[in-house]
Amino acid sequence: MRVDVWIWSVRLAKTRSLAAAACKAGHVRVNGERAKPAQTLKPGDEVRVREEGYERVVEVRKLIRKRVGAPVAAECLIDNSPPRPPRELTAPVFERDRGAGRPTKRERRDLDQLRRR
Repeated sequence: MRVDVWIWSVRLAKTRSLAAAACKAGHVRVNGERAKPAQTLKPGDEVRVREEGYERVVEVRKLIRKRVGAPVAAECLIDNSPPRPPRELTAPVFERDRGAGRPTKRERRDLDQLRRR
């Protein structure tokens, strides 16, 4: 069974093309190795999917070929992911006021300094 199909069918990715793109970008690892979309899976493999600064760690329990409902998909994997960090601890998103134009060099340096903290 292909990695991208399995990731899509157990609802770790919204679409199969997003699952394949995540594999190509190096965001998916199988047993610690970087996975290509067509790599085969077997029960017992550990799959790590990185998404938005958070890593999901799941163990393959059962292989399914088609997308199924959430309760059935939950039976096909064992979720070993660490809990998500609270929103207060994640880095804030910097948004500029609409119409403010491009940041000046000084503002850009200030933003870079804030992001490093």
